[in-house]
Amino acid sequence: QVQLAESGGGLVQAGGSLRLSCAASGSVVGIKVMNWYRQAPGKQRELVAGITGGGGTNYADSVKGRFTISRDNAKNTVYLQMNSLKPEDTAVYYCNADILASRTGWRQYWGQGTQVTVDS
Repeated sequence: QVQLAESGGGLVQAGGSLRLSCAASGSVVGIKVMNWYRQAPGKQRELVAGITGGGGTNYADSVKGRFTISRDNAKNTVYLQMNSLKPEDTAVYYCNADILASRTGWRQYWGQGTQVTVDS
C-alpha cells in the first residue's frame, strides 16, 4: 500500500513563507511526476507546480517567481517552498504523484491535503 503524507501547512501573514513537504511511503518502487495542487473554497482544484524525476519543473503563472518545487528522490519526498504569500494563496494544498508500487503497477496517488491560510 502506498500513501502520500503532506505536512507544513499553517497560518501565515501576507508576505510570509511556508514550506510544504510530501513523502511517499509504502511499497514504492519508482516515482515519475510529483505535483502540488490547491483548492480554495468554492473553486476548482488547480495545478500549482510539478516536477519530473529528472528535475524539470513547471508552475502556474500565479505562483511563478514566488514558489519553488523540489524533490529528494532518495527520500521519495517533494517540497514546495512558498515565499511572498498572498491572501489569494489560501487553500488546501494537495500532493499528487505517479507511483510504481510493487504489486499494483503505475497509479496516481493523492495526499490528504494540508491547509494554508494567508492572513492579510
